[in-house]
Amino acid sequence: MNIGIICEYNPFHYGHLYHLKKIKETFPNSNIILVMSGWITERGELSVMDKFKKTDIALNYGVNIVVELPFKFIQSADYFAKGAIEILNKLKCDTIVFGSESNNIDELINLANIQLYNKEYNSLVKKYMDEGINYPTALSKSLKTISGTTVNSPNDLLGLSYVKEIIRNNYNIKPFTIKRNSNYNSKEIEGKITSATSIRELLKKGKNTKKYVPKLTYKYLDNPIFVDDYFDYLKYKIISSSDLTIYQSIDDNISNRIKKFINEANTLDELLSLIKTKRYTYNRLKRSLTYILLEITKNDCNNLDLEYIRILGFDKIGAYYLNKIKKDIDIPILTNYQDKYLNKDLKINTIISLNKKINDKKNFIEKEFKQKPIIR
Repeated sequence: MNIGIICEYNPFHYGHLYHLKKIKETFPNSNIILVMSGWITERGELSVMDKFKKTDIALNYGVNIVVELPFKFIQSADYFAKGAIEILNKLKCDTIVFGSESNNIDELINLANIQLYNKEYNSLVKKYMDEGINYPTALSKSLKTISGTTVNSPNDLLGLSYVKEIIRNNYNIKPFTIKRNSNYNSKEIEGKITSATSIRELLKKGKNTKKYVPKLTYKYLDNPIFVDDYFDYLKYKIISSSDLTIYQSIDDNISNRIKKFINEANTLDELLSLIKTKRYTYNRLKRSLTYILLEITKNDCNNLDLEYIRILGFDKIGAYYLNKIKKDIDIPILTNYQDKYLNKDLKINTIISLNKKINDKKNFIEKEFKQKPIIR
């Protein structure tokens, strides 16, 4: 059986390890394929470590194949799901396993069908958004009105997007949930299994995270990266730009608010608090600012066709599987850098290298095009 998982590992912690162990218990002798974001995460953060370190961790703890989700899909949940689920379908996954607060897959399937086929749903979403609330809240309220079910927790909302994408495309992938045991958004430490958010908060404060992450993760957390570190560069980009609306997800209203408040803000959090309104989620605004920082434009993200599959690493089981199916995959499988597909990734990596924490910038940049897939 081929099991797909979609994770960002920002960073990999004991909750992720629990997730992998439950998969192995439930689906013994399975081939686990991970679709993972690179530098940019769905919430607009930068990954605290590079994708090859995350790949090494994933392979060490039981994943068989690691594939990178192209940056153009790192948008809201539906776009994120579109890219990730299509990759898993191309790689012939039988099942996708994801964490869920409700742990009720039948309910998520019912809600996905409402989103896709209930005519009242879209009308309600438009009505609520016209009242000035953001899309995720409008989505939740509309589903509540139609079904009586409240879905507003982050993993359920993302899982709903996965299920919807499977149904929409009639993919032969079965969704399966594992109960989420920690609060995804919590900044507070909740025990050994705690959220990635809380771990990042500790890292930002320079505190020790050894108790909350596996040994290999801790080894790689010696020099974590944060989008907050780049605020001066971001501020320069904003002030010197004549048109912010060229960047992905930035409309005239967001652009005007950024321009209005940029000189009042001295940190990223200050800027976010100044431009926040109930129409725009915190995550959308943070992604928007990250797009400006990394020069990701609407043109970069307009074409949402999956053009390639980039392999970051594999073990013996994964290598055998890839060799078996590669002839049936109708898009390129990349195991080395190709400028035709990855030139923007190299530019992103070069911008990331501006961080003062990174001493060997030449090696950091070259890793993007010299690093071969990690083989375990």
